[in-house]
Formats: sequence, C-alpha cells, structure tokens
Amino acid sequence: MRQRILMVDDDRDLVDYVRRHLRAAGFEVESVADAPETWKVMRRSVPDLVLLDIDLPGGGGHALLRGLASDRTTAAVPVIVVTAARRSQDRVRALRLGADDYVTKPFDVDELAARVRTVLRRARQLRDLSPLTGLPGNAGITRELGARIKRRDPLAVVHIDIDNFKSFNDTYGFLRGDGLITFCGQCLLEAASLCVNEDPFIGHIGGDDFVALVHPADAVEFCEDALRRWDQGIPARYDPVDAERGFVVVADRRGALQEFPLATLSMGVATNERRRFGSEWEASAVAAEMKEHAKRHEGSNFKMDMRTS
Repeated sequence: MRQRILMVDDDRDLVDYVRRHLRAAGFEVESVADAPETWKVMRRSVPDLVLLDIDLPGGGGHALLRGLASDRTTAAVPVIVVTAARRSQDRVRALRLGADDYVTKPFDVDELAARVRTVLRRARQLRDLSPLTGLPGNAGITRELGARIKRRDPLAVVHIDIDNFKSFNDTYGFLRGDGLITFCGQCLLEAASLCVNEDPFIGHIGGDDFVALVHPADAVEFCEDALRRWDQGIPARYDPVDAERGFVVVADRRGALQEFPLATLSMGVATNERRRFGSEWEASAVAAEMKEHAKRHEGSNFKMDMRTS
C-alpha cells in the first residue's frame, strides 16, 4: 500500500509539480490550501506524513504546526516544513514547534523525496520502539525475525519471561515494576554485547516478555550470562527485608496471604541448527514452548529445543 502524504500549500503550481514527482516516487499525495482544510482531512483519515508550507496566508503555518504536534490524534504524524525562509532562527523555531525536517524553497524534488523516505523510516522505527525499554516492539521483532528466517541465517530465537513479576508489581507498585522490566532489558543487552557471531537483536514484546535473536553458537553463553546478571542484581530491586528472607507476601483475591519468591527469568530457545523454520511464527511458537518447560523448574534457567522436527 502506498504511503499517504498530505501537502499543505496554497501555491497550486508548486503543489501540482511536487504531486507528480512524489506519485512517480511511489507515494499517494493529497493537498489542501489552509489550516481548516488540513483539520478536515485529519479528522477523516490521518496521513503518514505532512508537507507543510509554514508561510501560509495569515501566518497560520506556525499555529498549525503547533496544533498538529499537540493534538493526540496527529502528534505521531511526521511533518516536513517547506518554506522560503532561510534564517537559522526560522529553522530553529519550526523544529521547536514539532517539525521533523526543514526544506527551503526552491528545492530539488529528488532531494525532497529522499527526505520524505528518511523521515517516514525514522518515524516507523520510533513507533516500533517500546516507550519503556527503548527496544524494538512486536512489529520490529516480526520484521527482523522474518528477514533472518528468509535469509536462512543461523538463528537461535530466545523467548524470555520474568517469573513472579505480578507479585513484585503488586507489592511495590507499577513504577518499580517498570524498573524491573527495564532491568531485564539491560541484562539482555549486556549479555548480547558479548556475542561474537553476527549481530544479536533484543526486542521487547511487551509487559515482562522479551525476545532475543542470536547466533546458535552464542545461545548458551548468552542465556547463562543474562541469567547470571539477573540473579546477581535482583535482590537489590527488593526491599532489604524481603530480599533477605527471599520472598514477598501478597494477598490473593480472597484476602489470603501467600508467599512469592524473588523474581526469576525463564528462557526458551529454538534454533535452526537441527530443524528448519518455515516462518517467524513457527520459530516463535517453539521458543515459547521451551520457555514454558523452563518455567516448570525452580530458579532462573533456560531450556533449549533439541528436536529435529
């Protein structure tokens, strides 16, 4: 599907010129001449990117840019400002108001198309990132895993889950719970930095679930190192009295008190050393199955799939 660009400019000749070239470059282009028309389009269907002439009649360009950046439904839409103003203070003002890029007239349409692609790619990458950990989310994980399977790269898929996270969250609150999730991401990144084969990839599925993609030759060492970092650091995440006794006390739905041990990590590993994965979904399912096996054992540990089919 073509990505959709909304061009806000009252210069019809320029609009027609840019529309022809951007359509030839593979984009769908719609145009409006002022702020009220822009908001009508936005309420109907939010575009992938806005090309905004900041010098709209009546000085409405800056107000529109500020409005797009502050409105909940449009704040994530990237905006490239197009203007005849060349002063550095004009550029700074536009960027402070929320612009993602700045193009001065006259401009080369090939350069404009390249800037559009760059801003759209950057926006997609930012949307894919977990706001909590800064790691790629589901879309990025699926894309990376699918690409590696398609290339038939040597691959180990590691599914990671925090055990007893709910009891920690219920005891200390969501802010410290978020900190525990962030700590898990740090453990995984630090362990991945020691991998010697190809480029390891760490993704945050959401909540307390993560995925790592590493070379099979690095899989065991990666898991062992991440688990060691977790177990060494986890007592400091608890209050001293809870860390010393090794559990927290949480009331269940009926009000009965139950003891829950300190949080551990469970990892499931699926590799294509012995079997071939037909899709990212198959690889993910095998890793998730192994993770459930790991959960049946006490403490932080991992289980690796050794089956050939």
